[in-house]
Formats: sequence, structure tokens, C-alpha cells
Amino acid sequence: MESSLSFGVILAVLASLIIAANTIVAVAVLMSIPRSDGVSLCFTLNLAVADTLIGVAISSLISDQLSYPERLTQKTLCGFRMSFVTSSAAASVLTVMLIAFDRYLAIKQPLRYFQIMNGLVTGTCLAALWLMSYFIGFLPLGVPIFQQSTYQGPCSFFAVFHPHFVLTLSCAGFFPALILFVFFYCDMLKIASTHNEHIRMMEHAGAVARAYRPARNPGDFKAVRTVAVLIGSFTLSWSPFLITGIVQVACQNCHLYLVLERYLWLLGVGNSLLNPLIYAYGQKEVRQQLYQMVLGAKKWLVSLLPISSAGKGDPEGPRECPCNVVTVA
Repeated sequence: MESSLSFGVILAVLASLIIAANTIVAVAVLMSIPRSDGVSLCFTLNLAVADTLIGVAISSLISDQLSYPERLTQKTLCGFRMSFVTSSAAASVLTVMLIAFDRYLAIKQPLRYFQIMNGLVTGTCLAALWLMSYFIGFLPLGVPIFQQSTYQGPCSFFAVFHPHFVLTLSCAGFFPALILFVFFYCDMLKIASTHNEHIRMMEHAGAVARAYRPARNPGDFKAVRTVAVLIGSFTLSWSPFLITGIVQVACQNCHLYLVLERYLWLLGVGNSLLNPLIYAYGQKEVRQQLYQMVLGAKKWLVSLLPISSAGKGDPEGPRECPCNVVTVA
């Protein structure tokens, strides 16, 4: 009971932080989109929405962990809850992939980027992303092999889903996505290095006048750095859970469910708390909008103070100077 209670508290704190951080970022991104020329902020907004839904989804599991005695949720309801969690997590991971592809396309085809990534293409990509996410999340409800034959509760991922589902996700989703990430990173690094080398050759040959020496565009290497962070956070967050799930399938006598659900699953879900810090705060437009929101909140709080700055330290406010009264006869 003590272990279940502590897990419920951790789950509640994590859900609250995920919802709060991503909601703030979503508002800042939404206010920054009208001033942006590209569509990258739309993908960032979609990532914040997906991560917020993860926080909302895991909030539905808190009551089962904090209840005493442990409440047994109906298997069908538990299946829908975990499908919602899985769908939101899939949407978050697919959005990360879409952001990486967007940065790759921007550096690979800089002249055609705005023609390719127009509003119609962006909307189609996002619609397909959410359809695929809910298909992945609710797939176990329609495939008996992905379901546990017995349900003992309380509601958890492996209480209703069989490790075969994790094996399928790993082979059909995680490892192909990781290979794509590595390909994007290597190709972007090659392109950025080539661009930098061309600039050095032009400067060395004197093709660029001394009075005009163009600064090396940091956008290429910034995009490479962004994809590198995407690969690192994605891999470190989800690979322990998925690889251990594969081990559980291969070793039926290994009882790794407690480690999977209490530690490694939380590590993967915790990626939704890292995403707003890595992808949103790292963008200049969003960072400036967050600064403006903080200034606005500060001014609003100051306006609520009962004592104005002019009369600070004097509860009666500023006093007028005594003046001599001249009486006219």
C-alpha cells in the first residue's frame, strides 16, 4: 500500500507539472504564430497539446493508486484509459519526428522549403499524425494477442496490455524512428559542414571583399543541434521501457512488470516534461513571448497591491507640503 501511495503521489506531481508547463508553452506559441513566417511553430504547438493530453491522461490513473483499499477499475475502462495514454504518447513522439523532418527539410531544401511546407501540407501532416496516433493507441483493444488474458488490477499498462504490444511498437515504431533520426542528423551535419567549407574557400580565395565578410549562418548548425537533442531525449526517455519490454517477452519467467510500470514507464512519460523546455524555450519567438507574459503578469500583480509605489512606506500616502496662507485685507 505504501508503494502504491508513493507512486500515486509521484504520478500526481508529474501530471501537474506536465499540464502546467505545456499549457504555458501552448499559450506562448499560439500568441507567437501570427508573427511567424514558417510552420515550425505549428508543430511546436501540436507537441505542447500532445504532451498536455499525456498529463491529462495519466491524471485519470491517480485515483486508483491513492485509493485505500486499492480500487479495481473495470477492465474495459482501464483499457480505454491506457489507450488514451498510449495515443497521446504516440502523438508526442510522432510530432517530435515531424519537427526533426521539418528542420531537415529546411536545411536540405532552403529555397523550396516554404513552397513545400505550406498550410495545406502542414494541416494534412497534423491530421494524419493524430489519426495514426489514435490507431496505435487503441489497437490493443481490437487485437486479442495484445491483451492480457487475466485482469487483476489495479489499472496499469501491463494489467491490460500484453508485452507483445510493446514488442510490436519497438520493432514497427521505435527502432525505425531512431534510424530516421540518425539519418537526419548525419545528413544535416554533412550539409552544414559543406556550407561552412564553401564559405571558407570563398574567403580564402578572395572572392569575398574584405569590407563584406558574411557571418557564417548559425541556422544550419542550430538545426543540427536541435535534431541532436531530439535524438538524445527521445532515446534516453523511451528506450529503457521498450527494450525492457522486449526482454520481458523473451524471458517469460522474468518478472519485470514492477520495474517497467513504476520506473521506466514514468521515465518515458517524463519526456513530456522535457519537451517544452527543450523545443519551445529554445525558440527565440517563444522565449520572447514568454518574457512578455512574465512582464504582463508582474504588472498585473503590482496593480493589485494596496500601496502604490509613490506612497510606499507611508500608509496614508504622500502628504502635501505646508504653505503660508496670505490673507488679503
